[in-house]
Amino acid sequence: MRTASAFSLLRQRRFGFFFWTQTLGAFNDNVFKNAVVILITFGIAGVGADQANLYVNLAAGLFILPFFLFSATAGQVAEKYEKARLIRGIKALEIGIMLLGALALWQQSLPLLLGVLFLMGSQSALFGPVKYAILPQHLDEAELIGGNAWVEAATFLSILIGTLVGGWLIAQQGGGTWVALVLVTVAALGYLTARGIPRALPTAPDLRINWNPLTETVRNLAFLRRERTVFLSVLGISWFWFFGALFLSQLPNYTKLHLGGDETVVTLLLAVFSLGIGAGSLLCERLSGRQVEIGLVPLGSIGLTVFGIDLFLAAPGLAAAQGLDATAFLGQAANHRVLWDLGLMGLSGGLFIVPLYALVQTRAAPAHRSRVIAGNNILNALFMVAAALTAVVLLQAGLSIPQLFLVATLMNAAVAVFIYSLVPEFLMRFLVWMLINSLYRIRRQGLAHIPDTGPALIVCNHVSFVDALILGGNIRRPVRFVMYHKIFRIPVLNFIFCTARAIPIAPAKEDPELMERAFGEIAAALAAGDVVGIFPEGALTADGDIATFRSGVERIITASPVPVIPMALQGLWGSLFSRRDSFLGRSRLPRRFWSRIGMVAAPPVPPEQVSAAGLEAQVRALRGDWA
Repeated sequence: MRTASAFSLLRQRRFGFFFWTQTLGAFNDNVFKNAVVILITFGIAGVGADQANLYVNLAAGLFILPFFLFSATAGQVAEKYEKARLIRGIKALEIGIMLLGALALWQQSLPLLLGVLFLMGSQSALFGPVKYAILPQHLDEAELIGGNAWVEAATFLSILIGTLVGGWLIAQQGGGTWVALVLVTVAALGYLTARGIPRALPTAPDLRINWNPLTETVRNLAFLRRERTVFLSVLGISWFWFFGALFLSQLPNYTKLHLGGDETVVTLLLAVFSLGIGAGSLLCERLSGRQVEIGLVPLGSIGLTVFGIDLFLAAPGLAAAQGLDATAFLGQAANHRVLWDLGLMGLSGGLFIVPLYALVQTRAAPAHRSRVIAGNNILNALFMVAAALTAVVLLQAGLSIPQLFLVATLMNAAVAVFIYSLVPEFLMRFLVWMLINSLYRIRRQGLAHIPDTGPALIVCNHVSFVDALILGGNIRRPVRFVMYHKIFRIPVLNFIFCTARAIPIAPAKEDPELMERAFGEIAAALAAGDVVGIFPEGALTADGDIATFRSGVERIITASPVPVIPMALQGLWGSLFSRRDSFLGRSRLPRRFWSRIGMVAAPPVPPEQVSAAGLEAQVRALRGDWA
């Protein structure tokens, strides 16, 4: 499969039809939901002013409830059956639900409107596991960030546009008819786009479906916990929905009481936040180098915290004026700070959530992926309910809305520290990403030669103190590097190396015990199916040339006969961390930042053909003249 850019993906059948199918569905959901909320709020559906708040909250609850009831079953169905056919069936169901919704709008029957909301939530719960599980079957790993970025950006923009269209249409003369027409038309268009989605074979066709939602929910959560990083990623996604739901649910009252704005200002703020999410989601592909880069997750959480605190500081008290429309609001320079904070919070949210979704998709076992995503949807719904309850409790306790925002932001910082302390890989990848991407632009070739599973040994030339960081930060599988023990102990880098489970080694004449222990750890790592990386020169190059490869690589392969992947780093000689122009071992300052470097890999060498001299020749050929 040829790797496509995020923008070109939209033109390809394997993603484009799916993208428009899910985008139209998200739009339709929000057109109907907001139309119902307007009908209830303004008493058009026969609801008194004293009951409006009750029924608005009931409507929200009825939409979320199916995620608890049906996600577990939906995850199993998505594993067992072909996914494109399932999506067509779900979109056909949406047409029926929208026809029922049209009847409810025509009759303005509150029980029927609420019943349709429940059915729409059920249809969304069925679609959720298929929606995210089909992406890894149609996209390769380098495209997953771009695919997820488009899905998240389109989802938030569809929520915004659908909310605006639903509210505007229902307020027109004969609004119910107009909303019904849009709902049925968009549902039909969604079914037509679904027909273009390519087949995605079932991942567990022999699965016996457990129809008990309670016991299957427990099983889904157990699937989540099998892979610790996946489980904590799902918790991170669910926390984002908690954080976002809490902020967005309070935005109307915050706008009215603390910014003095009317409903047009609420719309403006929602638009800025949604556009921020979209921009952050699409920016992920650019910043990540088109790979699943979890180092962006801490960057996103830092942004959410910093700009959330500044949002509190921007408008902590009650507004002096009331009833400002969007034009008057924008005319006050002090309000621009609020817009920047919300926009940058949205951008940070996109950087936070897109890599987490991609990580779950790539690291969850394919046979359990849909059920893992179903478990994710259950936790997302639970966290959103918890957000509503938290807001009620804290506001009843006397907090103002800005104070509530501040508490949520500080909670975000605490959650981030907690997750990164449990899985230091996130923080390690963040440090690597910050270091490498502030200094280099990297051209990658042949990385697909590194096997997706099973043990392998990577051999590479050794040019700089950060070679392991460059390789480890760009190879999709975790790599356990063998490195000189003094480099291993460099402050700050030591945290990264320890987190990556690097293996320190010393020459026999310097520390024979450490050398033997290192060879034992290498053998154990390869036996466990890990990828191990070594620099067979045994030291950094002092002149830019590749030194003779030592025989340690042959000893490793004799003890553990695994495939060997030759790799070469290009363009690093003369960088800040190399020994060029060094004086007494101290590297000089670089001539330029963000310089272009390369890394290239060759096909695996079978263990029976491995020799130190042969590998050295291959690495020399791979590097070429670009030292």
